Amino acid sequence: MLKGQVAIITGASRGIGKEIALQLAEKGAHLSIIGSSEDIHNTKEDLQDQGFDQVLSFTADVSDENEMDHVVEATKTAYGKVDILVNNAGIGAFKSIEDVTVEEWRRTYDVNVQGVFLATKAVLPIMKSQKFGTIITVASDVSRYTIPEGGALYTSTKYAVQGFMGSLAQEVRKDGIRAGTVNPGMVDTYFANGTQGDPEKKDWLKVHDIAEAVVYMALAPKHMVIDEMHMHPLIQDYPRM
Repeated sequence: MLKGQVAIITGASRGIGKEIALQLAEKGAHLSIIGSSEDIHNTKEDLQDQGFDQVLSFTADVSDENEMDHVVEATKTAYGKVDILVNNAGIGAFKSIEDVTVEEWRRTYDVNVQGVFLATKAVLPIMKSQKFGTIITVASDVSRYTIPEGGALYTSTKYAVQGFMGSLAQEVRKDGIRAGTVNPGMVDTYFANGTQGDPEKKDWLKVHDIAEAVVYMALAPKHMVIDEMHMHPLIQDYPRM
């Protein structure tokens, strides 16, 4: 159980992030949830309606250092510590290279890579002082192979995240901090302006599948670090790693 542990979750307004928040709360964690829009406060209300009262919600841009520092400091002030960080926020633009704008390139890297860096950087001093912490990033299966068409931008951000998390895990293990990634394949969610629940996605992974993987990593014994978890729906064709 995670009773009394404090978890920060980015990208928690809906989809995978919202389900991660729910499952962590069910295990007893106190929550600090972050979203890019006011919808995050609706998620807080939904969780409270289900009996989970220890929930803070913040509208913040994960790529903004000041905003992320504020969220982490406010979380520490409210709860006294931070035990778990789940980097879940992410966006995707799938176009051929010549059609990707510089603004799309920058924004995707800002959210997918800089967002992971800033949230991690903000929690590390707290976790180091505690001599304990778990940092989990929801990345993608394309952190290990490439998409043949239209995937260069998104794929490259996930390769960057995988490299960052791998080095992070080695850097902070001496401080009692674990770091790992969850790398799902096709998930029935709202990603890339999709609609959750589309009939064509009926055999894809579900948001609760990804959330269960995150919770499993968080529940691992303190002496154990789970570096990576990869999962795909049976119907997905993908290169073997």
